[in-house]
Amino acid sequence: MGTKTSINPYTGKKIDSFKTHTKTEVKEILSQADKRFYKWRETSYSERKKLMLAAALELKKNKKEYAQTMTNEMGKPIKQAIAEIEKCAWVCEYYAEHAEKQLSNETIKTDAHKSYVSYEPIGVVLAVMPWNYPFWQVFRFAAPALMAGNIGVLKHASNVFGSALNIEKVFKRAGFPEYCFTTLKVGSDMIEEIIENPIVKAVTLTGSGPAGSSVASIAGKNIKKSVLELGGNNALVVLNDCDIDTTIDTCVQARFQNTGQSCIAGKRLLVDASISEEFIQNLIKKVRELKSGDPMDEETYIGTLAREDLAQDLEKQVSATIQAGAKLEIGGKRQNAYFEPTVVSSVTSDMAMFKEETFGPALSITTFETIEEAIELSNTSKFGLGVSIFSENIEAAEKLAYRFDEGAVFINELVKSDPRLPFGGVKESGYGRELSNHGITEFVNRKTVYINK
Repeated sequence: MGTKTSINPYTGKKIDSFKTHTKTEVKEILSQADKRFYKWRETSYSERKKLMLAAALELKKNKKEYAQTMTNEMGKPIKQAIAEIEKCAWVCEYYAEHAEKQLSNETIKTDAHKSYVSYEPIGVVLAVMPWNYPFWQVFRFAAPALMAGNIGVLKHASNVFGSALNIEKVFKRAGFPEYCFTTLKVGSDMIEEIIENPIVKAVTLTGSGPAGSSVASIAGKNIKKSVLELGGNNALVVLNDCDIDTTIDTCVQARFQNTGQSCIAGKRLLVDASISEEFIQNLIKKVRELKSGDPMDEETYIGTLAREDLAQDLEKQVSATIQAGAKLEIGGKRQNAYFEPTVVSSVTSDMAMFKEETFGPALSITTFETIEEAIELSNTSKFGLGVSIFSENIEAAEKLAYRFDEGAVFINELVKSDPRLPFGGVKESGYGRELSNHGITEFVNRKTVYINK
């Protein structure tokens, strides 16, 4: 039995140590989860709804407790951490209210006396989740999975085991039966064996491309369903007829919230050359106003990155981009796990900050002359999670939406996840969808029922 230690990235001090589960313990947890499934799938939607609403209430009631653990473990500013917990309550409420209708039998007229599709749970589903949104990434899987009658087991990032255990605590406090949702305290080296266990029927992963590729290959080898939500390099496409002040506010939030540690952050700012000078200068003023500091301070907007090595990686990307000829407008300095809010202009498509996903508070700026060039620049990415287009001419912008190779197009808004809308990407941003009715049907058996007299 080993241990995993969590370190506060702001103070550098140890928070806690967690004894990891042994292989024997993991097998026992999976066995108990499997037994629970055959009872859980028999429960009514009204019973599941009652429990899921209780989970939402628990999240709201103890949001500060859960948010503080999150902030201590990965440095998220406390106000943003509380907002994350509140969003988790929303997704619980959403599926509590809508799951039954979303999974109701779909009657299809054929030559049969009666024929329909039923949506039935498949069993134990493994969730492999990252540290950047320690609660939200998990709940957007767990709420629909449990409401569908499935069982959830979580392999969370090792630096947020406290949050992982808190999520398990939420479901226990809400009254869910034991083993409906369980945290596996294991390292990445155990994932393959867990997926290969016949009890596990499917896997969902939010994380990096290499992690997704590995999990997908293991799942594929074992003929198991997988859903992947991977990296992103979203463009913020600013047309010359935009509302400059409003657009700047949105772009700053899109890039710098969660200290820039988000797959759906706007990372590449593409701005029309005719307004670029004014736009960049006003943007820099807004970035300069962002308050950095103690993540536990409610006034803090920029905290630390989750680990010092992540800040070092960002530092290398920014340095390489500047050395290649880009201009540092503001920021660029690192201290331990803290990285200054940074803006780099004159970035071309062959530079590191354009080609690679930057996971931290650093924004690259590239100018374009025509909308054709803007679309080409946006699509010149191996990722395809989302894009934001800013224009006063909404009808014209909407007509451009289909030309962007993305899972989502947001006009005059940052890319964000919403329980009511499907969420996911194309290309190397993954496959499958989370949230909405599309998400809840990812892990069900779409069963054809055909009846003749």
